[in-house]
Amino acid sequence: MIIPVKTSIGEYNIILERGSINCLNKYLKLDRKVLIVTDSGVPVEYSKAVSSQCDEAYVITIPQGEASKSFDNFKYLLSEMLELGFTRTDCVVAVGGGVVGDLAGFVAASYMRGISFYNIPTTILSQVDSSIGGKVAIDFEGYKNIVGAFYPPKAVVIDANTLKTLPQRQISNGLSESVKMAMTFDKDLFSVFEEKEVLENLDLIIEKSLRIKKMVVEKDEKEAGLRKVLNFGHTLGHAIESENEMQNLYHGECVSLGMIPMCSENASVRLLNVLNKLNLPTKIEFNKEKIFEAIRHDKKMDGDNITVVFCEEIGSFEMKTLPIESLLNRLEG
Repeated sequence: MIIPVKTSIGEYNIILERGSINCLNKYLKLDRKVLIVTDSGVPVEYSKAVSSQCDEAYVITIPQGEASKSFDNFKYLLSEMLELGFTRTDCVVAVGGGVVGDLAGFVAASYMRGISFYNIPTTILSQVDSSIGGKVAIDFEGYKNIVGAFYPPKAVVIDANTLKTLPQRQISNGLSESVKMAMTFDKDLFSVFEEKEVLENLDLIIEKSLRIKKMVVEKDEKEAGLRKVLNFGHTLGHAIESENEMQNLYHGECVSLGMIPMCSENASVRLLNVLNKLNLPTKIEFNKEKIFEAIRHDKKMDGDNITVVFCEEIGSFEMKTLPIESLLNRLEG
């Protein structure tokens, strides 16, 4: 299945096909120098599958985890590309999750003012959300995605067979982003989570999530309006993620915690049932002052107020502008 994405800053295809990681030359131009960026948590077989199909491949493996989205790794990858003689006609391929995709994409966007970038996401989280839309970034001074760019890939190849090596916690972590999209855009997708066996319907969930993300990105590629809805659960989620590093919570787990206070009572009850079904967290201890400080650095801040996404009924959304203190009270409530 090919899902085309068309925006003013770039057009590309999302290839959704089991086994596609083994036939990349059908979709990608790999007859040139290729920098393959992966991380230590990604099975080596995936980067090997990609490199075996390239004319001249160089594989760089960064440590697993959010800490790898750093200036140090950004500089390291650029230095390696210079040393290896990469030119504007060469390309970067990300093989892994959102950390790899964000870092590799920002490297591709920056090297010689932009070279070709392909994304091969191997986690649920990156397959349904972060691999498309063209947002690439690194973290800085403890704040997520604070330095980055809008730089769409030339193609995204999604092979659901790569999910077979993921532990259940990582699958649930990624599915939180699909729940987010269902809560705000698609009540039928939400019903899949409520009524069906989730693992038996992964292909359907991935496809529906991709079509939501495609629709939103095409209408609002640079987060001027509709795309802000994809931040549902993320304002508090990112703050929780910044404050609770010692608790080792994953991104999607923080998003699940961030969605709960942003719902009406009825929507919250249904959301909690789904989160429990997916074994995602619904409660956490937090430091209010640190959460406050993290939210103050959110890109959506306007003075002492912040605009957040609220879900009154499943499959719908509204934007609300609240003082930070009011937002924190919702988290405590």
